[in-house]
Amino acid sequence: MTMLAWVAVLLTGVAAGGLAWLIISSFAEGARSAADTYEDEMARTLESMFLFVPARRLVELGWMAAGVVFMVAMLPFCRLEPPWVLPVGMAVALVLAAGAFCLPRVVVNWLRTRRLERFNLQLLEALPMMANALRAGFSINQAFESVAEGTDAPMSQEISLFLQQLRVGVSFSEALAALDERVGSEDLTLVCTAIDIARRSGGNLTEIFDSIAETIRARLRIHQHVRTLTAQGRLQGLIIGAMPFLLGIGMAIFKPNLMLPFLGSLIGVITVVAVTLMVALGALLIRKIVNIDV
Repeated sequence: MTMLAWVAVLLTGVAAGGLAWLIISSFAEGARSAADTYEDEMARTLESMFLFVPARRLVELGWMAAGVVFMVAMLPFCRLEPPWVLPVGMAVALVLAAGAFCLPRVVVNWLRTRRLERFNLQLLEALPMMANALRAGFSINQAFESVAEGTDAPMSQEISLFLQQLRVGVSFSEALAALDERVGSEDLTLVCTAIDIARRSGGNLTEIFDSIAETIRARLRIHQHVRTLTAQGRLQGLIIGAMPFLLGIGMAIFKPNLMLPFLGSLIGVITVVAVTLMVALGALLIRKIVNIDV
């Protein structure tokens, strides 16, 4: 090769390396930005749940889970022949690693949902308690204090913080709006709106609390009835969705001479990806059907 050809090859290599570095650095910067946003959202969610767990630790746990899942998922694809195996395995492993990275957030959201359900149940007990306190001649602040003292978490935590804000000088309306935004319950929104309107217009809060409690109780009764009627559909969706994967795992254990060549072929990988996508789409459709707003 002539000197000019060597220079051209060198310049091409430098350009390719620079382009690769630019792409990798851009992806790394985007990943850091996404991780920071993810951590901030996680921290706000944990703070609203009174869980004093560092969000950074959960993000690190997500990165560790993503790394483990990526390495395990890449094990069947760590070969150079045929040439399509490594890129396909890389794509599949990245998708699974992304799901593993989001797993701590899924767990936190599940805990938040459970906490919200418990808060709504406690609200049914708190409303008659507040109504009785008002009938006994207590003020609305004293009624809230009786709820904070007579209930368990999460109701006691939220009401205690609400009262603490009142003690440091926050107005009643602002503290009530902060309580409503922090909890995120539709039933509590109804209660807070009723309290605010009654304080402005001079309505009878005891009757309002009794009426709201009966409304929430009727909604809860209908919601439980709907869940009972849709239990069979949800169970069918779970069984049908898990069946292909359970059969595949069973075949890989008991008939590896049949399944391993299938999973190592391009048609097999495409089939597994297609089945996964169709199962996920079916699960979303079933969830959309059985989740009925009351």
